Amino acid sequence: MAKSQPLRRPDGERKQIAVARAPSAELDRLIHERMRLGIVSALAVNETLTFNDLKSLLKTSDGNLSVHARKLEEAQYVSCRKFFDGRVPRTEYRLTATGRRALESYLDHMEALIRATRER
Repeated sequence: MAKSQPLRRPDGERKQIAVARAPSAELDRLIHERMRLGIVSALAVNETLTFNDLKSLLKTSDGNLSVHARKLEEAQYVSCRKFFDGRVPRTEYRLTATGRRALESYLDHMEALIRATRER
């Protein structure tokens, strides 16, 4: 879990320090970004959310939400459904099974890092 790496002190002496390492692969960079983590987290506790719901919840702009939602959609972490509610166009998002597994893995990874840090 922890790996020692040499650290050179100001007086030139080398000292070993422990660097926390996650037990598995690197963090999922797709989810690790703040806005995308917000999107998948919100969808994990809501069956579906509209574009406007997410925009309001995350306090972001149309363009910012659109870019991040598209990245998650391309990775098949979220699905997007566009439809009309009467004459009003709606966009609705849902977390996919792949997205839920990715979020669970990400949370497990973060919990392992927190445990490793607190053990020191």
